[in-house]
Amino acid sequence: MIDLRTDTVTQPTAAMLAAMQQATQGDDSRDGDPTVMRLEALSAERTGKEAGLYMPSGTMTNLVAVLAHTSRAGEVLLERGAHMLNTELGGLSAVAGVYYKAIPGTRGAMDEDLLREAVRPMTRNNFGTALICMETTHNGAGGSVLPLAHMQRVHALARERGIAVHTDGARLFNAATALGVPAAEIARHTDSVCFCVSKGLSAPVGSVLCGTRDFIERARAFRRMVGGNMRQAGSIAAAGIVALETMVDRLKDDHAAAKRLAAGFHAIDASLTDPAGVETNIVRANVGASGRSAAQWAEDFRARGIAVSPADTRSLRFVTHRHIGDAEVDAAIAAFAEIWKSSVR
Repeated sequence: MIDLRTDTVTQPTAAMLAAMQQATQGDDSRDGDPTVMRLEALSAERTGKEAGLYMPSGTMTNLVAVLAHTSRAGEVLLERGAHMLNTELGGLSAVAGVYYKAIPGTRGAMDEDLLREAVRPMTRNNFGTALICMETTHNGAGGSVLPLAHMQRVHALARERGIAVHTDGARLFNAATALGVPAAEIARHTDSVCFCVSKGLSAPVGSVLCGTRDFIERARAFRRMVGGNMRQAGSIAAAGIVALETMVDRLKDDHAAAKRLAAGFHAIDASLTDPAGVETNIVRANVGASGRSAAQWAEDFRARGIAVSPADTRSLRFVTHRHIGDAEVDAAIAAFAEIWKSSVR
């Protein structure tokens, strides 16, 4: 099966497996584990922050960040297509105890005028804006990358109003690769940032939240509250270290594969996708003109040995990763052409 559903299907490398066998086995929830601490320190260094905190998932790092920033009070502002709002099952309200306002945006970047209007001070009748969140790359916008100038202006607005900023950087290193800058150059425009080692970086488990030392100490208590403390986590943290040290530079190959995929779809029919809009490793293809649902298309692909995900009722999402090379891309394009020909009369 050629799996283009997501980059979380990536398997650990031989170097990761070797490091996992040799890792320390301390209790990260008590005295700490040396390997976990190495991963946290390396993550902080790569993002230009003071400290890091290792957790099982990106959803948990986002939730813990909101808890640590807001202490369960106030309003969170974020772009209306954000992963935190649409895919994390209401954790903002159900667990973090905050309410939210969705800001319209373009390719994942909030409309800055509307954002400024939405910021509210605390009064005797409301808690006001407690946190502003950004996302890069932006999953719902097809892996788009936030412009640094936009992030800088959002962060400046937040500082001006005394509000913290958190960035969901699940694919932070994809964004850095697309922009041609270190991840720290992106992260300097936010107070906290998280990223996953288990997506394109190919480690089996985990995400890291980074910020100031004081912020991370607050976050540790909230990590425990939501069940994120891990015992002998050195083995999975060891793979995360190898991921940061060896897998970042090759992300450009995933971006090239996505471009090749988008160009192939565009050649079938220009309405399917715009290759110019593909910035990282995610391609969305609009199959609405076929008159068949994205779910039906996904079934047709699976029958041909290719796994893809519906992005919505009319669009498919394809995600490239290190197990997807030219042969797999070309097979997906050929399958698409075959299904399209049989669907469009």
